[in-house]
Amino acid sequence: MNKHIIVDGSNIATEGRTEPSLAQLHEAVIALMDEYPDAKISVVVDATFGHRIAKKEVAEFNKAIENNELVAPPAGAVGRGDAFVLAIADKVNAAVLSNDSYQEFHGKYKWLFDESRLIGGKPVPHIGWVFVERLPVRGTTSRRSVKTGGLVSKTVLTSSPEANQPMPVPKAPPPTARAPIANEVMPFLQFVEKHPAGTKVKAVVDTYAANGITVRIGDVSGYVPLRNMASPVPRSARDLYKIGDVVTLMVVGFTPSRRSVDLGVPEVVASMIKEPTKRLTTKVVAKKVAPAKKAVIAKKAVVVKKTVAKKPVAAVAAKKVAPTKKVAPVKKAVIAKKAVVVKKTVAKKPVAAVDAKKSAPKK
Repeated sequence: MNKHIIVDGSNIATEGRTEPSLAQLHEAVIALMDEYPDAKISVVVDATFGHRIAKKEVAEFNKAIENNELVAPPAGAVGRGDAFVLAIADKVNAAVLSNDSYQEFHGKYKWLFDESRLIGGKPVPHIGWVFVERLPVRGTTSRRSVKTGGLVSKTVLTSSPEANQPMPVPKAPPPTARAPIANEVMPFLQFVEKHPAGTKVKAVVDTYAANGITVRIGDVSGYVPLRNMASPVPRSARDLYKIGDVVTLMVVGFTPSRRSVDLGVPEVVASMIKEPTKRLTTKVVAKKVAPAKKAVIAKKAVVVKKTVAKKPVAAVAAKKVAPTKKVAPVKKAVIAKKAVVVKKTVAKKPVAAVDAKKSAPKK
């Protein structure tokens, strides 16, 4: 172990935090002195350290700078605090306590990869600070530094113009996940009709599933979850069954949407089945078969009703037309018109006769 250790104060004070803490740096240095009692320790912080710590720690920080307990790089130093830390360590052949890898300096200070030249440290709850030897992490910046043989700038990742655009609106809704269908329609319906819940069946272990096994009962596939195998629930179905085993199981229920059959060991699931599921069987069969027949019967009923309804309407219409009450006013109107005409004709004749009489004597 080197006899001199340079502490990257800014890095250690910010470990596990967003802002540096002078108290955390003090605890780390005290623990390092206990870990390496024969080593000289120098603590270096960057120029902005005093502006980023809590206000209540500023006075103590200024005193530490005045007493040379902390050292800050000169203003305008290239590489800031990291360059100053590595320059001191390079000059006195010292080790560096930091969790930084200093990738931009790998080409200049190759000794960073030497044994015992880089130490890392973290505070562990209920234990305190723990220090270990470490190697720097390589990356893109490290490769550029090694290639140029000197100090390089850190690689700043920039996003593409497309990444800064707002999220596109999907043109179509996402596809909905559909549960796989376990059985064909007819084998499933036939099984449901003959085997209500509570029925015992002989099944052959087919495959292992994530949380149980699948079995074959003739042309129908069934599922036995771990909770229906034993109590307490076994860790794995492999502990109880092997592929090809013939087992006696009890029907627990059905899932019509997936056409699946849920099974279980009779001793485990018997208490779960309170009543037979003949009603479920009827519902399942009705959903598949009954609608077509009902629709046909309904159509016939509608046709019959329409045909029967037409006859009464025709009869009522005939009865309404038969009475002459509505026709009579028309005849009266015609007679009235004739009467008027007759009266007018008769009235004209007396007038003509009077005029003839009046004019006769004059002649």
